Amino acid sequence: MTTLNDYLAEKRQAVLARDARVADGSAGPARLQAHVRAEGRSGIRRIRIRGHEVISDSPPDFAGYDLGPSSPELQLGVLGSCVTHIFLIQAATLQVPLTSLEVEVNGVIDPRAGKPGHESTPIWPHDIGYVVHIDSPAPQAEIDALFEAVERTCPILNLLCNPQQIRSEVRLTDSHAAG
Repeated sequence: MTTLNDYLAEKRQAVLARDARVADGSAGPARLQAHVRAEGRSGIRRIRIRGHEVISDSPPDFAGYDLGPSSPELQLGVLGSCVTHIFLIQAATLQVPLTSLEVEVNGVIDPRAGKPGHESTPIWPHDIGYVVHIDSPAPQAEIDALFEAVERTCPILNLLCNPQQIRSEVRLTDSHAAG
């Protein structure tokens, strides 16, 4: 039976190899891309990233069919996934043994946001928090150092904690033009 610690040994080798590529200059920035298309009949959003697809939908009370998580729910899932992954990377790097690792993420989104009487309620997910459940024989000091390393290096956690500038534009495609 393969354990999480067996995986951490494999992860450590991958992290060390990647760090070596960074050090020798052969690894640089990676372009990230996602493509999202809304489907006409259902309004679901198909998110395509590399060769993967995720379906996002709304709950029935927002004219959805509940065929997938909503965008705010996906955001919490993305945060949890990234925190979990960075815990694995840092545990492998710091050689902290883990028997199990789970991350719970929660937040609030209020449909009244921006409406009369709720103008100051955020329209975005807020009151976001996460709890990490770790089973490890490591001493508390190692777990504390692991947690600090995760909070310092987790890309999505830091994205959400730090203000960002996002470029945007709208390109009108005239599919009904007379030709």
